[in-house]
Amino acid sequence: MNTHSVSSPNHDLFNYVLRQGDTPLILAQRLCEWCGHAPELEIDLALSNIGLDLLGQARHFLSYAATLSGTGLDEDHLAFGRDEREFLNLLLVEQPNNGFDDTLVRQFFIDAYHVLLHQALEQSSDPQLAAISAKSLKEVEYHLRFSQGWMIRLGDGTKQSRQKIQQSINQLWRFTGELFDCDEIEQRLAEDGIAVNPRTLHEPWLKIINDTFAEATLEMPAEAPYRQGGKQGLHTEHLGYMLTEMQYLQRTYPNSNW
Repeated sequence: MNTHSVSSPNHDLFNYVLRQGDTPLILAQRLCEWCGHAPELEIDLALSNIGLDLLGQARHFLSYAATLSGTGLDEDHLAFGRDEREFLNLLLVEQPNNGFDDTLVRQFFIDAYHVLLHQALEQSSDPQLAAISAKSLKEVEYHLRFSQGWMIRLGDGTKQSRQKIQQSINQLWRFTGELFDCDEIEQRLAEDGIAVNPRTLHEPWLKIINDTFAEATLEMPAEAPYRQGGKQGLHTEHLGYMLTEMQYLQRTYPNSNW
């Protein structure tokens, strides 16, 4: 199934919903890589639980996308049967964990974005999108409290913890611009009251980031060109390796059931 060539009157909506499902799906996979490896048992459980929340959100969106596709496929096929170029997630969430500092900064950036996104999508004229976002909002608000609290704790902690968090901020900042990039699909759906124009989220997102950085004694990175393309299926080198692991069972034993 080529997600870029779905011949359906719902093509724009299908594409948009798929994006909303792919981003939490890939982020959930990244977070669950920490299971049994996090610095503390409490963090281990928290990251796994956040990953499960995101997986639930992904299932809702991908199930809806499967219905819109009109192909008779389900969310499992969309998760495990597509190739790298068919995934439409944001580039930020596919970046590797490396250390807890990179995971935390990546999570904080996307949590602040998700809170604003679901607040806006809760008002969507599409009842299914609105319902999914209303449920997701309760979860992502907790996610933001978790990541924001750790940003402040480590940023305003020791010299070493502040240095490591600042380094992660500087490295991942180039992937944040894509969060607010608006293409023709989002523009058309936003004009119809279905989607959110991501440009409208940039200013309130920056306020959350600035306020948190100020309390955490962290510095805003210098402005630089940002990476984009994930929403159009153009990814970094990391996604392919992740999908190889994530899709291994279904690819090796197609249509397997527990």
